[in-house]
Amino acid sequence: MKKQHNYTVMHWGTWQVESREGEIVAVKPVPWDKNPSRIGQSLPDAVTSQTRIRRPAVRAGYLQHGPASREGRGKEPFVEVSWEVALDLLARELRSAKARCGNEAIYGGSYGWASAGRFHHAQSQLHRFLKGFGGYTASTNTYSSAAGERILPHILGPLSPLHRQHTHFSELARECQLFVAIGGLPLRNAQVNGGGANDHMLPYWLDKMQANGTRFINISPVRNDLSAVPDAEWLAIRPGTDTALLLALSYVLIAESLYDQAFVASHTVGFAPYRAYLLGEHDGVAKTPAWAAAITGLDAQRIADLAREMARHRTMVNISWSIQRARQGEQAYWATVALTALLGQLGTPGGGLGFGYACTNLAGAVRKAFSGPRLTAGENAVDSVIPVARLSDMLLHPGETYEFDGQQRRYPDIRLVYWAGGNAFHHHQDINRLCEAWRRPETVVVHEQYWTAQAKFSDIVLPATTSLEREDIGSGGHDGL
Repeated sequence: MKKQHNYTVMHWGTWQVESREGEIVAVKPVPWDKNPSRIGQSLPDAVTSQTRIRRPAVRAGYLQHGPASREGRGKEPFVEVSWEVALDLLARELRSAKARCGNEAIYGGSYGWASAGRFHHAQSQLHRFLKGFGGYTASTNTYSSAAGERILPHILGPLSPLHRQHTHFSELARECQLFVAIGGLPLRNAQVNGGGANDHMLPYWLDKMQANGTRFINISPVRNDLSAVPDAEWLAIRPGTDTALLLALSYVLIAESLYDQAFVASHTVGFAPYRAYLLGEHDGVAKTPAWAAAITGLDAQRIADLAREMARHRTMVNISWSIQRARQGEQAYWATVALTALLGQLGTPGGGLGFGYACTNLAGAVRKAFSGPRLTAGENAVDSVIPVARLSDMLLHPGETYEFDGQQRRYPDIRLVYWAGGNAFHHHQDINRLCEAWRRPETVVVHEQYWTAQAKFSDIVLPATTSLEREDIGSGGHDGL
């Protein structure tokens, strides 16, 4: 029997795949991966799963009645059809939406990481196709860190470059004395990367840091958000109250003159009004540890002591992506920048701030960034763009105005949704509301590997291969060597 060994790069690791006569028989992690993800062990079953979509399929009511049958979406069975029938139907509906309502009426969603491969990257392929068709309504920002993406350019700099500029773990191991993890450092999240994951190094470097004397504090409602450091101090904060804690820490630094006055004077703007706000000169409410304790559930004395410890030690303050995923979530990121500016440790070896250590396998990686191969996708002739997390709002309220990043915008009237390489029913908030919104468009088209909830809530479903069934070049914009 012919035996082959090939490498495959996926979001959760690089693997050596053994196959015989075209059948996958084993998957092994590459030898250089320090802590390979166990997700890889499920890869062979993912190829042969009974939930795979094998042939093009059309919702029964849609096949018979077309867009008029949208109320059956998510309820009716699907009928397998030939590729010719499916593609003719899809082409007809694309032309119809464009002719009646313009290209703005086509939403090229396709949000998600999809394949780690650059050619078979679903978003790129779909967006290239729709741009060639005249354009589409697009989305901006992410579900992961949208509030941070919007606030940080106004106060510090764009989030994406900041991700690539995190202090390396090797330097943290040498210099960091106190690591304050707001939202923890969960190993489960560090299994993955937007491009390919090459070496899972978080447990290795956390061990190094502990061995060199770094002390860890886990500020999270969940104790095991820092399970890799068993002796980490756990401050069980109430969900959604991180900003109050950050304000109180800043209050102590200012009230006790522990902040770096020279750094604040030379590297920041707006200190005077911020100081006045913290001291209660605007609203009569000083942002003291006692004030924060009533909100966060933490001990007031511990809050005050933590501020003093941070001022005495070389401190890294890391805030996870999850913290800003809430109403007014941008305030926590803003308050973190303000706190670390008061400490005066931005840019120091082992000190400063991080936005997402352990949120993926990227932050702190000791790798040189490079740009992998790219195929141009062209220009979008339609300038309609929505924040990705407003998908339901857009579908439910066409034509209405909304405010975004200081601007007044208008929701387009979407008639056709085309999605590939992601799953809105996994990403989006308030699924019941999404189900209602998802029935508004005339046509929903999905490319999928499996019969997910999104596939079942679609009209035209086209099957897609997995990463193990096609050749590609693995790379991602945040990858490194």
